[in-house]
Amino acid sequence: MGNRIDYGRTSPDGVLAFCEVETYLSQCGLDETLIDLVYLRVSQINGCAYCTDLHTRMLTKEGLPANKLALVQVWAFTEEVFSLKEKAALAWAEHVTLIQKAFFNDEGLPETAQCFTEKELFDLTLAASLMNAYNRLAVSFRNAPHAVAERQGGM
Repeated sequence: MGNRIDYGRTSPDGVLAFCEVETYLSQCGLDETLIDLVYLRVSQINGCAYCTDLHTRMLTKEGLPANKLALVQVWAFTEEVFSLKEKAALAWAEHVTLIQKAFFNDEGLPETAQCFTEKELFDLTLAASLMNAYNRLAVSFRNAPHAVAERQGGM
């Protein structure tokens, strides 16, 4: 089954509201690659093929090495691949995305709080929340990853 609806066409104002949050995040002071790492990890957790593909491509364009990109899903089991700040952001992305599990587990939160100011932590939370919402749209309406859309002549 292809896309159920083209929500960009169906509700352009709704999509524009999401884009405004993205614009804020692009100007909030957090590193673009750090935000895209958060977007990628959230998308992996949620099983969103469209967003996983999109943010893998974006991180590649930003120059993230392929060996590092390949380990995002298992970042917690790597020693020296990710910086302390990247690990803290990825841990926080998981905390926000797996909210029911996170409610009972504050493990790793002190380290995250040490790496980011309160504003940065809010902005990371906003980024993870936005991507969770985008994932729900893309999965619900079955957005095809770039390679599938290309093969079907959609891109």
